[in-house]
Amino acid sequence: MRARLFWKLGLTFLALLVAALIAVDFYSARVLRSDAIRTANSQLASLLNIAQERMPPVDDLAQVHSWTQWLARSGARVTVIDDTGRVLADSAHDPETMENHATRPEVQQAFAAGEGQSVRLSATVDTDLVYRARRYQPPSGPPIVLRMALPLAQIDLSQKELRQRLIAASLVILALGGAVSLLFSRVFAARVERLKDFSRRVAEGDFRPLPAENPRDELADLALALNDTAAQMDETIRSLSGERNRSSAILRSMVEGVAVIDAQERLVFCNRAFSEILSLDSAGSEGHPVIEVVRHSELLGLIRRALRGEEGLQSNIAMGIVQQRSFSVTAAPVKPLEASLAGAAAEKPSGAVVVLHDVSELRRLERVRQDFVANVSHEFKTPLTAIQGFAETLLAGALEDPKNNRRFLEIIRSHAARLARLTDDLLKLARIEAGKLEVAFQPVSVAELLESCSATTVLKASRKQISFTVKVPPGLPPVLGDPGLLHDLLQNLLDNAIQYTPEGGQIDVSATAEAREAVITVTDTGIGIPLADQERIFERFYRVDAARSREAGGTGLGLSIAKHIVEAHGGRLWVESAVGRGSKFFVAIPLAG
Repeated sequence: MRARLFWKLGLTFLALLVAALIAVDFYSARVLRSDAIRTANSQLASLLNIAQERMPPVDDLAQVHSWTQWLARSGARVTVIDDTGRVLADSAHDPETMENHATRPEVQQAFAAGEGQSVRLSATVDTDLVYRARRYQPPSGPPIVLRMALPLAQIDLSQKELRQRLIAASLVILALGGAVSLLFSRVFAARVERLKDFSRRVAEGDFRPLPAENPRDELADLALALNDTAAQMDETIRSLSGERNRSSAILRSMVEGVAVIDAQERLVFCNRAFSEILSLDSAGSEGHPVIEVVRHSELLGLIRRALRGEEGLQSNIAMGIVQQRSFSVTAAPVKPLEASLAGAAAEKPSGAVVVLHDVSELRRLERVRQDFVANVSHEFKTPLTAIQGFAETLLAGALEDPKNNRRFLEIIRSHAARLARLTDDLLKLARIEAGKLEVAFQPVSVAELLESCSATTVLKASRKQISFTVKVPPGLPPVLGDPGLLHDLLQNLLDNAIQYTPEGGQIDVSATAEAREAVITVTDTGIGIPLADQERIFERFYRVDAARSREAGGTGLGLSIAKHIVEAHGGRLWVESAVGRGSKFFVAIPLAG
């Protein structure tokens, strides 16, 4: 039976492992090729954008040929085709000897839809290429097609290298899988030993049942049969055993960790929650000295104090290194039954009960509340101090100073306005987090949204001599959202871009349509955001450059509000940035319809 269980486990595990490795080998090559083709298409699309910007006159073939050679430095093959399919210029071959390209699929798609792409064998250079073509309308004359291509030879080499590595890794994994199978067989052998020990206990008059085992196999069926045999014996013992099992079930189902320790400091019982908290094997730990299973000195101290008879013991402890968790610990002594009946209060306890209650979430909420109060107090303190100081200065005599009194009043008004903005943002954020944000969904034109935000942004950008451009492709479908909230979201991103972009910088806003969403990109040439801060910039009051943000009147809540607005629309908001190179904020909103 032991051999059958070994093969049942070992062969099944190895078969699944081999199947998984074959599947990985099969699909990894396809994924690699697919990713490489997507990357090549993206690179070709960028090169086509550059090509269109610097397209020479089509009727000057010499200049067109020089232009194709210049573009070919990027590593791509460049071809110019007229509306009849005739090749006007090609960077890799003499156009005079090339056949008509009117039947090429990417050329046909480009003339029909404006864009075309394909992956096929080139008859001219006799190699597999990724083609991407785009229709181009010269200032005069019929349209032409600009086509670029990249070879796939490097992809085939990468596939070969990947397969070699996968084979080597597969052999290692198979060896490890065999070792794991042996380890599992030892576990099953231990189960057989437990059944043998149970039979010996029954022969000696110990009728405690075995715990249920999973999965249900021959050993589990045998355990059930032995439990039934033991249950048919002495009625009194069976009744006591059932009562004990009911109490154990109640304790094991509790979310609090519960453990019982006897007078010899051995772990008599612990429920699943207690085992998970201390990372124990509950079945293997019971009966062991508590010092072997509990490695927390403060918890051990409470247990020993309870075993000495002290009552009302309660304390808070923290466990974990990477992710700490806080627990409220209660320890109480268990008085012997004889001492309880006789009323002897000085009898030594027969054991102790320890209860662990997880209060990590409560501690986290307390820290969040404390941080929020500290941040709000700090944000309010600066403008209030300024208002108070300048008001006292005016009352002390500066009110009669015609050179400074107006300036002091302007400063007071500026800080009062900052307080008002901070209060409005706090109220708005509180309303959003309370789920009271009202979103009136309707189709919203992205072009009109960008135009309304640009009117305000242009004035702010001109004051800092920042170049500001907006690029929206024609025919961009509308998004589904609330116009006012989307305006606030985009205006916040633009204000941040202006705030963190130095004079003479540049801000670009663009929009594209994906399959199910529109993506608005705000690009600046500002100071950039360190990688360590990029995941935290959407938190309340978090600033990368606190001094500059406060100097410009920022509240530190804008990006947090923007994040909530995007999530309320079912969209996404993320950032890509590098220090000293600027930032790119992306907003993806689902399309209407």
